[in-house]
Amino acid sequence: MDYVSALVPPVVMAGFFIALVRTIVKSQGGSNKAKEDAAVDAALARAEAAQQGRTPDTHGA
Repeated sequence: MDYVSALVPPVVMAGFFIALVRTIVKSQGGSNKAKEDAAVDAALARAEAAQQGRTPDTHGA
């Protein structure tokens, strides 16, 4: 019975990992894709605006 107790944790972890991957794959695309793309575009625009507002770095000069 020691082999059963040794195999249960990896099997449970594998099951959770498979469920996580399936959830991630199912959530890609579809109606959420445009909303997620818009959120990423807005975040990138904010980051670029903040970076342009700072003084330029002089690397090693």
